[in-house]
Amino acid sequence: MSQNHHNELRARVANLPQQPGVYRMLDAQGVNLYIGKARDLRRRVSSYFTRSLNARLQQMIAKVVEIEITLTRSDSEALLLENELIKTHRPRFNVLLRDDKSYPYLYLSTHDVFPRLAFYRGKRRAAGRYFGPYPSSAAVRETLQLLQKLFPVRQCRDHFYRQRTRPCLQYQIKRCTAPCVGLIDPPAYAEDVQRTIQFLTGRTDEVISGLSAQMEQAAAVLEYEQAAVFRDRIATLRRIQHQQSFTNVRTDVDLVAIAQAGGQSCVQVFFIRAGRNLGNRAFFPDAPADASAAMILGGFLAQFYAQHPPPPEILLSTEPEDGEFLSAALSQQAGRKVMLSDRLRGERAQWIALAHTNAESALRARLAQRANYAQQLAALGELLMLEKPPQRIECFDVSHTQGERAVASCVVFDHHGACQSEFRRFNLDDIPAGDDYAALEQAVRRRYQRIENGEFAAPDVLLIDGGRGQINRVAQVLTAQGWPAGLALVGIAKGKERIAGAEQLWCWGADAPIHAPQHTPVNHLLQQIRDAAHRLALTGHRRRRNQARQTSVLETIPGIGAARRRKLLTAFGGLQELKRASVEDIARVDGISKPLAQTIYQALHPGH
Repeated sequence: MSQNHHNELRARVANLPQQPGVYRMLDAQGVNLYIGKARDLRRRVSSYFTRSLNARLQQMIAKVVEIEITLTRSDSEALLLENELIKTHRPRFNVLLRDDKSYPYLYLSTHDVFPRLAFYRGKRRAAGRYFGPYPSSAAVRETLQLLQKLFPVRQCRDHFYRQRTRPCLQYQIKRCTAPCVGLIDPPAYAEDVQRTIQFLTGRTDEVISGLSAQMEQAAAVLEYEQAAVFRDRIATLRRIQHQQSFTNVRTDVDLVAIAQAGGQSCVQVFFIRAGRNLGNRAFFPDAPADASAAMILGGFLAQFYAQHPPPPEILLSTEPEDGEFLSAALSQQAGRKVMLSDRLRGERAQWIALAHTNAESALRARLAQRANYAQQLAALGELLMLEKPPQRIECFDVSHTQGERAVASCVVFDHHGACQSEFRRFNLDDIPAGDDYAALEQAVRRRYQRIENGEFAAPDVLLIDGGRGQINRVAQVLTAQGWPAGLALVGIAKGKERIAGAEQLWCWGADAPIHAPQHTPVNHLLQQIRDAAHRLALTGHRRRRNQARQTSVLETIPGIGAARRRKLLTAFGGLQELKRASVEDIARVDGISKPLAQTIYQALHPGH
């Protein structure tokens, strides 16, 4: 950027409004270099031109030719907008959190007469209470199993619950009290629900006190078996209390610690809810190698808590960049005070030290894994005689059952490993049953049309689960669409003995296959990529096939809407009886004409 243009930008920045908002720094091609948020846009953006910058920021500012802003009504709105723009544009100078998953919760349907306790993932819109978030689905299921032993609140789905005419197995093994068939009254069931809430909100002492009183009452009237049940529950609760490391915490707290080494960063998050450690999770955000811990932590907190509700307090190993702004924005978002605390003493300092130790351990394991993965990529480049190790690999596979409901998959691996956010499935239609060549042709054509449109980067290596015939067909598609420069096309074919790890590699243009030696890093990499593509295609095919088999034939008939379907099924008592009916019988149903009855009959009896 010339000095004149630099001065022009400085002058424009001086006139920016002093309001909250989001700013975007663009290069000459209009590509977003950096996206940031600010409480005072003029003050924040001006700081890039009025203070000394580190080498990374100097490099960025030298490329900036345009600065665009979006005003927001509040700090929290700026935080949310920044997060959405970063996820959409993925600027190279931002900290990028590669974690788009929603976190699981425990859900209690408190509005029901007999509430249900269940695993839940998604937006919290349904009426009821939510407990969490939990770091993994395994942590939720472990808690559900524990609660089922302590307080037998039902966990079955509502449609199963409503259809019961006798108790299920859960009642037989004393994991449920069978409210579905009236074996427990609402007040007694409500006691178990209340204890479940007390336990999940950290009021375990109250639960133990109540159970102790009930145990004494049962013993006083000589109901020793019932007293033993209460005794066992109390013992289990006390054992859980002793296992917790955060018994002095009575509110919800997250511990967030960052470790850096080898140009990589790890952020470790512990989820503490009402004194219970729900577990922890390691994150590895993408950031420039010279980015400071404060910058990475600030970027992580902004993106992570824009997607997940923040607790009242977040304990930190390092003071984050824009900490005051983050605290205000998160407080507005949550509708209550959210404290960011990094100056810790005593027990809290020990907790964050534990989180930091976990972050260092996870980062060491990650660096070792990365080094091994880099070796695998280098070995693959040598095997395929590429000029340099591949940085992006795509693999296609097709799954079907005798040609039914074919689905193709495309998995992507880059220099970091699997890019699951870029995995794609293709529902394949209008192809001859069982024609894998046509299926691959359709999938590859659709994929490369999107690559041409700039939606995805072009790969260095394209793997096809198949042999010489499959890659010849794919090569025709690529040639017609303009073969991407430097693309290596390779088919992974099972050998004659069809032994895993002994596959043949058919490279486009080669007269004979090559083999990756068994039990070598490059062979393991190829198997990992091929297996990922196979799993993605297989699960997609099974889901599509099951959906097709669960869809009523009536839904596919033109002119038959929900009202007429209901009338037909009510009149005949179900689909099976409808299939046995004649055209005249069908035409007697209100709203069904003789021609429509004939159409329905033909749809139900396609061979007639």
